[in-house]
Amino acid sequence: MANKALIVIDYTVDFVADDGKLTCGRPGQEIEDSIVGLAQQFASDQSWIVLAVDRHEIDDPWHPETKLFPPHNIAGTHGRDFYGKLETWYQKNRNYPKLYYMDKSRYSAFAGTDLDMRLRARQVNEIHVCGVCTDICLLHTLVDAYNLGYRLVVHADAAASFNPQGHDWALQHFKNTLGAEIVGEE
Repeated sequence: MANKALIVIDYTVDFVADDGKLTCGRPGQEIEDSIVGLAQQFASDQSWIVLAVDRHEIDDPWHPETKLFPPHNIAGTHGRDFYGKLETWYQKNRNYPKLYYMDKSRYSAFAGTDLDMRLRARQVNEIHVCGVCTDICLLHTLVDAYNLGYRLVVHADAAASFNPQGHDWALQHFKNTLGAEIVGEE
């Protein structure tokens, strides 16, 4: 039997709101109810939930993203708050005992973090992934999870990107190259 965890990736103001610093805009906003629904479902099932949130310092000269993207998800800013209904859900459920809020500083939620150690300590062998952006942070997280031996489930109706072609390519890559189960496809 699978012991599962939901990983919600970067569903923050900066990545989703109209005025976000690196927003995917409408595609990200359209998955809001699906993400909150998954969080509610996993909590009601007494399953693990990981909220992985990008964290950067302003003008960090050593971080590779500084040269690639405008400043986003800067420590201490409103841009790191969860977007919309997920922020409300988080505030109501922040004491849920199987909820882990984590900072990440790279695309993958596994890179330079204790996520793998935490999941293994809890005997998690199946991860469900949703959030933004499908072809960047979800992609790198899922590649790492695949290489670590997790069973992968991607919630397509709860994933988005600012690049529609990249989103579609990533979903096919998850299925055909990583062996992920894709659920919620239209």
